[in-house]
Amino acid sequence: MRKRFALIGAAGFVAPRHLQAIHDTGNTLVAALDPCDSVGVLDRFFPHAAFFTHPETFEAYLEEQGSTKPEQAITHLAICSPNDLHEAHIRLALRHHATVICEKPLVLTPDALAKLEEMDQHHPERIYTMLQLRLHPALNALKMRLDRESSPRNHEVEFTTVSHRGPWYEKSWKGNEARSGGLVMNIGIHIFDCLQWLFGPVIENRVHHRSFSRAAGLLVLAKARVRWFLSIREEDLPQQSRNAGLRSFRNLSVDGEPIDFTEGFENLHTQSYRAILDGKGFGVSETKAALETVWQIQQATPCVDRSEAHPFLKQVQR
Repeated sequence: MRKRFALIGAAGFVAPRHLQAIHDTGNTLVAALDPCDSVGVLDRFFPHAAFFTHPETFEAYLEEQGSTKPEQAITHLAICSPNDLHEAHIRLALRHHATVICEKPLVLTPDALAKLEEMDQHHPERIYTMLQLRLHPALNALKMRLDRESSPRNHEVEFTTVSHRGPWYEKSWKGNEARSGGLVMNIGIHIFDCLQWLFGPVIENRVHHRSFSRAAGLLVLAKARVRWFLSIREEDLPQQSRNAGLRSFRNLSVDGEPIDFTEGFENLHTQSYRAILDGKGFGVSETKAALETVWQIQQATPCVDRSEAHPFLKQVQR
């Protein structure tokens, strides 16, 4: 039976991936909400979906749909709103007895996550999030290889993400740390989840640099020492990326061996939706380790000694 979805954050960057996933899994979008009315993307997938710019009228519509004919109630709510609104929108979904599919991070603090864990335990509807890097073919192959190791090894790992953002970023909610959680939370949360999924729990967490547009540090994990670097600055892109007209650069190397995961992102949201619809998605508890790691990074005082810092940080701070 086709599931009935509603979506919050229809004008956002990630919304088209959710719309594609709802469409590709054979389900339907009943209604969407966004204070911005530039949502022509809806016509690509669900041209008949109701659209609202005010939360009150959106929720009134959901209430009317569910009370008039129970078979018209929404079954799922996809949340693509600003990070600071996720908890409120998760509560809205649970009030309407809908399964939650929420973009990461679920919330911005460990205390808020503890509240979500309690809600998740007391509601029949589940709360799921998007940890799509765990589904990437190249990273899955690496995970299988690591799991087959006969004895634990202390791998040397570098993880680099440079995603250039223009002046709009600082003026949007993403540039407001109180709303987004800052660079490490907004862009890095899925990276830290992936690293711990691959190499085990955190033993030591050192921060070498943290600013609005860059962050770097060293994670000592159960199976690896990971030097990581995040940036949204154009000048941090490698020259070969700039020459090719690329706006982003991702790199993962394990013991000097590059793991190519530059391709294969197109269908990860659809794969995530299929897993969720089969009851096999990633729930609240699976987000805890990465959120706590990011929270520690946000609270940490950067190390004076940067001898073990990521090479990109050493280069930009010469």
